[in-house]
Amino acid sequence: MERPVLILGGTGDARLLVEQLTQAGHRDVRLSLAGATRAPTLPDRGSVRIGGFGGAQGLADYLIGEQIALLIDATHPYAAQITAHAHAAAQHTKLPLLRLNRPPWAPHTDDHWISATDHLQAASLMPSHARRIFLSIGRKEVAAYANCADRWFLIRSIEPPDPDTTPARHRWISARGPFDMAAETMLMRAQQIDCLVTKNSGGKATYGKIAAARTLGLPVVMIARPAEPQADAHAETVADALAWVARQLRSSA
Repeated sequence: MERPVLILGGTGDARLLVEQLTQAGHRDVRLSLAGATRAPTLPDRGSVRIGGFGGAQGLADYLIGEQIALLIDATHPYAAQITAHAHAAAQHTKLPLLRLNRPPWAPHTDDHWISATDHLQAASLMPSHARRIFLSIGRKEVAAYANCADRWFLIRSIEPPDPDTTPARHRWISARGPFDMAAETMLMRAQQIDCLVTKNSGGKATYGKIAAARTLGLPVVMIARPAEPQADAHAETVADALAWVARQLRSSA
C-alpha cells in the first residue's frame, strides 16, 4: 500500500505541489496548514490538515503513527519554528526531508535596499525623511513598529493586526496576492508612500511591490530571511520537488 507524503504548507508552492503530485497518481498526499489564516486558499486535490502538531515531538509522533513516507517543508521562508520542528522530527524518525524554498530576491543596480536582520532593526533603519511607510510584512510582526509615532503606516495583510500593538497612525487593508507591478505602483502613488518595509519572500507573486518601489525611486527596508537548519535536500521549484519525490519513491520501492 502506498504510504502518505506529508507537505507542510502555507505557500502557493505547497498548494501547487499537492495538486501536481495527486495529478501524477499519488493517492495519499496531505497538506498541513498551521491555521493562522481563517480562510486559507486550499488545493483542489489531496487532503488538508489544519492545526499544529505540538512541537517537534508531536510532529515526529504523527510521522510515525501515520506511516508517512516523505516529509516536505514547503512553509514560508520566515516560518522558522516549523522549519526547525520539521528538521528535528525528520532526524528523530530518520525520514527523508526536502526543503522547498524559492530563492530570495536580489537587488538590481538601481534598487535602494536597506538590509535589516529583524523587525526591530528594520524599524530603526527606516530613512529619517520617510513619513509614509508601506508595511508589507504580514500581521504578526506589526508590533515592532508601534513606537514609531512620527510615521504613518499602510499595513497590508490577509488578517487584521492586533489593534493593541498597531501603530497609532495607520491604515489597514486586507488583500491576498498575487500583486502586479502596475497595481502596486498605483497603490503607492495614491497613498503617497515614501518607503517600503518588506520581507525577502522571493517568487513572482509579490515581486510587484519591489518593482514598483524601484520605478518610484523608493527605499526598501528588506528584512533578511532567518537562518535554517540543513535539510537532507533542497528544491527551489515545484518541478524540482516533484523530481525529488519520484527519486525517493523509486529508491524505496
